[in-house]
Amino acid sequence: MNNLKTLAKLIRQERDPLLSRWRERVRQLPSARDLDTPTLTDHIPQLLEEIAAALEEGSDETIAEAVAAVTPPAHGVQRAEDGFDIVEVVAEYNILRGCIHDLADQNDVSLRGQASHILNRVLDGAIGLAVQTFATQRALDVQRRREEHLAFVAHDLKTPLNAISVAAKVLEHELAEGVSDGNSRMLRILSRNADNLGKLITEVLKENANLETDAGIKLERRRFELWPFVERLIHDMSPIAGTGSVRLANEVPDDLVVNADASLLMRIFQNLISNALVHAPQGEIIIGARQTGGDGTVECRIDDNGSGIPPEQLGSIFEKGETDQKAQGASGLGLPIVKTFVEAHGGTISVESEPGAGATFRFTLPEP
Repeated sequence: MNNLKTLAKLIRQERDPLLSRWRERVRQLPSARDLDTPTLTDHIPQLLEEIAAALEEGSDETIAEAVAAVTPPAHGVQRAEDGFDIVEVVAEYNILRGCIHDLADQNDVSLRGQASHILNRVLDGAIGLAVQTFATQRALDVQRRREEHLAFVAHDLKTPLNAISVAAKVLEHELAEGVSDGNSRMLRILSRNADNLGKLITEVLKENANLETDAGIKLERRRFELWPFVERLIHDMSPIAGTGSVRLANEVPDDLVVNADASLLMRIFQNLISNALVHAPQGEIIIGARQTGGDGTVECRIDDNGSGIPPEQLGSIFEKGETDQKAQGASGLGLPIVKTFVEAHGGTISVESEPGAGATFRFTLPEP
């Protein structure tokens, strides 16, 4: 019993040097190398106190209670956020075990018998709790990313689907007198099914309305000229803009080249233009861009001369769930998606607006 109390006292007295040695060894783990000291140390000081308390108690009947219900589970969640793998989570506990053994040896304290049993019970229990919560957190992260990706895809499907629906309605109206009954029926079927698909997509977006927007995105960058890219975009979105009621103008320099993921950039522009159409249903939307500085960064902008954005919304407009009441049925995902895609490129996005004077969205595409 004296041996147990001696080791408990030693752990408390030498806590700081013990933590220092533990940190030095744990930093050899790849995921721990760049962590700051508070994040790396996390709950280990409390765990050392739990070990000391268990040694002082001297009975393994209360060891399960000696491992606090908070520290190892919280540590497991933290390590999932830090990017550790499960082997590294186990390793850092075993490193602590080795440091305590070294401390005992240096002070001629025996770690045989009951002392070893108690130490192992506490650390093994901590490992079990930490690994369990680590694995659960990782599984939840994977599920969240899958659901978030589904929400992104569903939202981005709305733009081309709206174009199909509007184009079908325009054709049905303009060709009402000169089209055969069979073709007219086919146009109505096309329009009706496009509307049904739109409703299904809206339901998917509602189910995913509480998702975060920080999913990991793998870019496939390439260099391409921006002017023809925007010209094609304007052509594809013309049915949504209406039959001449909104003017989409391409003011991108014809020699400007960007280095970006073309698919994600298309979604960025589509969402921003769709947002502008809500505020300028009979106005003008200008797409422009310019190179800034000498580092290859390109700044893109979307101007509209619509109703503008209320000042109280400007600070939170890129946050999940924030949406303009004018956009009937809006999910609040469009602008957060834009922000996510811009930041995936290493860029930033901002908005300037005054009520009644339109709005200007700007985002940057840095050279990687």
